[in-house]
Amino acid sequence: MNFSIGCMRAPPEIIFGAGQRHALGKMAKNLGCRALLCTDARLGGSAELHELQSSLANAGVDCQVFADTEPELPLENILACRAEFAAYRPDLIIGLGGGSCMDLAKLVALLLAHGGELGDYAGEFKVPGPICPLIALPTTAGTGSEVTPVAVYGDKRVELKIGISSPRLIPQLAICDPELTQTCPPGLTAVAGADALTHAIEAFTAKRRPPTAGISGERVFIGKNAFSDQAALSAITAISGSLEAAVADGSDREARAQLMLGATLAGLAFGTAGTAAAHAIQYPLGAATGTAHGAGVAALLPYVMDFNRPACQDEFAAIARIFGATPAHSIDSPADKAIAAAEAVRQVRALFNTIGIPRSLADMGLAEDRRDWVVDQAMQIERLLLNNPRPLQRDDVAGIVDAAFYGRNLPQ
Repeated sequence: MNFSIGCMRAPPEIIFGAGQRHALGKMAKNLGCRALLCTDARLGGSAELHELQSSLANAGVDCQVFADTEPELPLENILACRAEFAAYRPDLIIGLGGGSCMDLAKLVALLLAHGGELGDYAGEFKVPGPICPLIALPTTAGTGSEVTPVAVYGDKRVELKIGISSPRLIPQLAICDPELTQTCPPGLTAVAGADALTHAIEAFTAKRRPPTAGISGERVFIGKNAFSDQAALSAITAISGSLEAAVADGSDREARAQLMLGATLAGLAFGTAGTAAAHAIQYPLGAATGTAHGAGVAALLPYVMDFNRPACQDEFAAIARIFGATPAHSIDSPADKAIAAAEAVRQVRALFNTIGIPRSLADMGLAEDRRDWVVDQAMQIERLLLNNPRPLQRDDVAGIVDAAFYGRNLPQ
C-alpha cells in the first residue's frame, strides 16, 4: 500500500471488553456530576440500564434518563430532549444504544452548549467550541458513532438526512462492552453489522487525496490514509469472520465480541477517511422508502463496489483475501487482480444475502418512478460523492441505482 499521510481522530479513551460497562460510574465521575443518559424505549426499562444507573449513583453522579430516542433520529426528537432537560443543566451526557441514541447525545450536547438551530452546524468544522463531555456505550455493533466526529439526523422539511461533522463531537469516552449486544435481535444484528462492514470497505477504498500540509484542518474526512487503512483492514477481518455467526446465534460471545470490535474499528477508519457513494445514495433512498440506514447502505454496497472495481483492484484483492477467496500469496498480474476484485464483490454480496439484506432496491420498497428523484438528490451530496475512488457523473449514479433496483450487475 502507498502510505502518503496518516490521520487518526478518536476519543481520548476507548475501553473494550465484556463487563466493562460496570466501569461507567468510576469513569463518569471524572467528567461530570449531573448526567443525562439518552437511550430508547427498548433499553429504557432494561436490567442493563438499571445496572448503569446504579453504577453512576454509587459514584456520586446524579442521572436523569431520556428513553424516547426514535429510529433514524428525527429533528423533533432532538428538540424535545433538549427542551425537557435544559433546566436540569447536565454537565455530562451519555448515549446508550444504537447510532440514533449516540447521535442524539451528541446533538443535544451541541445545542445545550451553543444554542441556535441544528442547521447552523450542518457540514464540516462548524461547531464553534467545546460541548458537554460525552460518554458513548453502543448496544448494536454497527454505526461506530461511539468514536466518530459525526452525527446525523432527519429533517422532514428537506426529506433527507443532515450530517454535522466536527472533531468536537467525538465522545470523551467510549465503553464498548459486547455483552450489551447480547439481546440485540437477529434482524438488527444483521443490519448493524452490514452497516459496519460498509463503513470499513468504503473507508478502505475512499479517494486518496494529495498529502498537503494542513489537510486535516481543512477537511474532517481527508480520504484514504495510512491509519484508516489499518483500522479498516482489521475491521473487515473481524466483521467478515463474525457477522454470520452473530446473526445465527446471538449468544455466541466470541462472535459478538469480534463484531463489536470490528464496528468500532470501522468507525475509527471512516472517522477520518469518510464514506462514499453507497452512503450518498442511501440518504435519499432512506427518505423515499422509510427504511433503515444500515439496510440501505448494505443493499447498495455490492453495486457501488462493482462500479468502483477498476479503480480499486489492489484494495478489492486484499478484501477477497480476507474473505479467503484468493491465495494468500501476492496477486501481481492485472488479470489476476481483476479476477480477485470481482471475487470481493461476490463475497460481500453472498454474505449479505445470507444474513437477509435486501438484494435490490425494489425489494426495499423503492417505487420505480422514484429512481430519478433518488439520483437527483444523491448528486447534491457532493462531500460523499467526491470521496468515491472513481469519479461519478449523474449517468454513473443512475447506472448504479438502476442496477441496484433490478438486482443486476453493472456492465464493465
